[in-house]
Amino acid sequence: MKNLPHWCTGPAEILKHGFSLLSEDTDSNRRLAMICIDNAVELTAKTFLSLPKRITAVEISRKQRDAYSATFPDLLDGLETHAAAKVIGLNLGEVEWFHRLRNQLYHQGDGLTVERAKVEAYAEIAEQLFNSLFEVSFSFSNTRATTKLGEFFALWIRIEKAIVGRNMLRQGNLDGYAREMLAEPSNSHSENWMKYRFLRELRNKVAHGEVAAEEAISDEVIADAEVIADILEAQRK
Repeated sequence: MKNLPHWCTGPAEILKHGFSLLSEDTDSNRRLAMICIDNAVELTAKTFLSLPKRITAVEISRKQRDAYSATFPDLLDGLETHAAAKVIGLNLGEVEWFHRLRNQLYHQGDGLTVERAKVEAYAEIAEQLFNSLFEVSFSFSNTRATTKLGEFFALWIRIEKAIVGRNMLRQGNLDGYAREMLAEPSNSHSENWMKYRFLRELRNKVAHGEVAAEEAISDEVIADAEVIADILEAQRK
């Protein structure tokens, strides 16, 4: 972490510890990892919103900062308002859902467990949020599953950014734009469009902890995501 900007080492240390807890899969470690990762997300958002304008190019008054720091949903509102371009491909609604799950674990104690797939998903979403907000490229992953998941999430962010970048002046939905960019005019079921739909569905399933990343994200899935990202990015030029 010595190469990270000084202002983001605090959340980085907490997030790294959250990942390290996943190296030994126990109910207790998963609960603690979930709490740790959520704390890192909260500190990441607070740190970004408190940075000087000369660093982020975002001007936020002290009154606004205090208001955004009041609650976790307020922090997410602050990111949506002042870092919209940085959170493309990251569903902040999912982040808030994971935060509520973390609260259940924290307040109800040892009676609850959390599935490993959900903890891994939140960990990788936290990593992507950290890297995007602070404009760094740092991997906290220490297992094959989280490494694959992180790679997949990063590719999905590239996909969404390419779609939004090409269509930012239009009104419509992401899937509609993707279909225009990927489907052949004479074939609405073209291969690339179908791959995109599969990848979007898979991304949602792993983000919600419905499937285990180690089982769902194969080398072929990563390769397909890279192809789709490259095709979409080429159309932005």
